Amino acid sequence: VVEGVREIHHALTAGIIPLEVYVCLEYLDKEGNQLLAQLERHASTAQTTLCAVTPTVFAKIAYRGESGGLLMTIPYVTLPLAALPLSANPFLVIIEGVEKPGNLGAVLRTADAVGVDGVVVCGGATDLHNPNVIRASLGALFTVPIAETTTEELINWLHAQKIKIVAADPIATVYHVEVPLDGPVAIVMGSEAFGLTSLWQEAADISAKIPMFGSVDSLNLSVATAVMLYEVVRQRLKLTKP
Repeated sequence: VVEGVREIHHALTAGIIPLEVYVCLEYLDKEGNQLLAQLERHASTAQTTLCAVTPTVFAKIAYRGESGGLLMTIPYVTLPLAALPLSANPFLVIIEGVEKPGNLGAVLRTADAVGVDGVVVCGGATDLHNPNVIRASLGALFTVPIAETTTEELINWLHAQKIKIVAADPIATVYHVEVPLDGPVAIVMGSEAFGLTSLWQEAADISAKIPMFGSVDSLNLSVATAVMLYEVVRQRLKLTKP
């Protein structure tokens, strides 16, 4: 389920053809009407079923508020590992066992901002296509290549691609700014409650931690991921260390 003008715009720009569209005309603004025109073109080719609904019905099917009056269903969007479009200097983010859809969505939003080649989810825990993932990502689920696989398969694939595995670990002996990250790299982040499994700790080329000086023992997953990913950006842009 994809709802909201911004999210639907990103999905259509990515070439996704919706299966069903539900529109509440009372809630449409100018941008919504422009999107509706695109959606009507899909419906005219019999690829999409379009249905107008009342505000009462729309309130029943929408996850949040008025959502700009547009909601659609789409096919799943994950890729096999082999289909991830790796650049000459690959930059990936791996999320194992993420529990909260909002955190995964926020990670996708950051991944889009830093220009990763792809995001890979392993270890299950949350549904990649949960509407809250799409909502928190602001539609980045459709702008960032994303794959889902097992931890074992992913580790073997990263080794075969000669991509350095950097595991985020609060008990690591080096800080993330001390690790060379300007070459092919996969930043691996663990679940909110349990961190990374032993498989990643054993497979990692190096583990790194983020400096913390307060009383709490962890950062929010999406925040910690952003810190790690922007260090890759800093090093690749050859920016001076703070």
